[in-house]
Amino acid sequence: MSGFLKIPEGHVTFKDARIPGCLVGSRVEFETRDISISDGQINDKPGAEVDLAGAMILPCFTDMHTHLDKGHIWPRAANPDGTFLGALTTVGEDREANWSAEDVATRMEFSLSCAYAYGTKSIRTHLDSVPPQDAISWPIFAELREKWAGRIDLQAVSLIGCESFESIKTGYAHTADLVAEHGGVFGMVTYPVNDLRQRLLDFFDLADARGLEVDFHCDETMDPSAETLRMIAEVVAEIGWDRPVTVGHCCSLSVQHEARALDTLDLVARSGLNVVSLPMCNLYLQDRTAHRTPRHRGITLVHEMKERDINVSFASDNTRDPFYAYGDMDMIEVMREATRIGHLDHTGTDWIRSFTVNPCAAMGIDHTSFQAGQVADLIICNARNWNEFFARPQSDRIVIRNGNVIDRALPAYSSLDHLMDANP
Repeated sequence: MSGFLKIPEGHVTFKDARIPGCLVGSRVEFETRDISISDGQINDKPGAEVDLAGAMILPCFTDMHTHLDKGHIWPRAANPDGTFLGALTTVGEDREANWSAEDVATRMEFSLSCAYAYGTKSIRTHLDSVPPQDAISWPIFAELREKWAGRIDLQAVSLIGCESFESIKTGYAHTADLVAEHGGVFGMVTYPVNDLRQRLLDFFDLADARGLEVDFHCDETMDPSAETLRMIAEVVAEIGWDRPVTVGHCCSLSVQHEARALDTLDLVARSGLNVVSLPMCNLYLQDRTAHRTPRHRGITLVHEMKERDINVSFASDNTRDPFYAYGDMDMIEVMREATRIGHLDHTGTDWIRSFTVNPCAAMGIDHTSFQAGQVADLIICNARNWNEFFARPQSDRIVIRNGNVIDRALPAYSSLDHLMDANP
């Protein structure tokens, strides 16, 4: 799949390319530039001219909240009713029955191949880390991180519920050691349990002793009484935590009293938390009751967060598993759906930062600013403005990695058939 335009090999100059102004420090919606690339880098020297006629160029994406270890189990482990509990139960049963090293590695690599073809450069994945699965999945992650180096930069986060151990400090120490050994991020799912504050303090102690960053799933519910986000922000401020803290989902904010929700966001802003919204998965799971039309979207308060200069990102979350039946690791799909679900249109033209610059900042990695000397990892779309961009899925996009146009052929679902119990 070569895309909508033929691009010669070697030193080229893209004429009349449009870059979102917010990505290059400009106040205009799009800045028109000529962009030259050679030897895998962006440079200032003219090459063979390719007229883009105003087509849009984007940096490759960063997808900072995924679950590669769960991906693509739907054919053998479909969610029976589409609910969160149905997802949780079904995944747990499938993990115990099927998640061998070969199974996890094969499915993770399938997802990485998809993400690469669509133009994603960096991924953070959560890994179910309940023993004995942790001893299987973390070494697999380490192998794939090395194998995919130079194509996709991988980070991993441990995933265990805060109620899993009677004492976080003693029960979760083994997981913390495993995360540190593999250069990961320390993670946890928070629920409104009675001793949550102490569990958070113990969790941060474990992370601090090992120099780890932290990443939480929190308040993935339409229950307005779920306020673990608020407690995380309070604890971060209380202990003076100075390493990155990321929180994902935060759905309950959308159904809380306005004044309370905004007060919580003020705490989040003061504590410097990074927030990740997962609109596709949350729309799928939240407010689902059989034979009843959902009233709520499940998306967190991204506009209000942006107003407070909270670092907000969007990400894929789950892919073809009981938590989300669809998806293909395509960040342009995430952009299109987030725009519709969260009404990101008519509210400025810089939301593209939440799919590129913002997640890079949260993950501590560099982003593409189109400066000479940077690696030429780019996406060219056959769209001249945001309306054209969002009106079509950009299936004919061109992905350039290290200055070369890549083959965008996607892996066939049939390559996973040997792992599945059910026929397609």
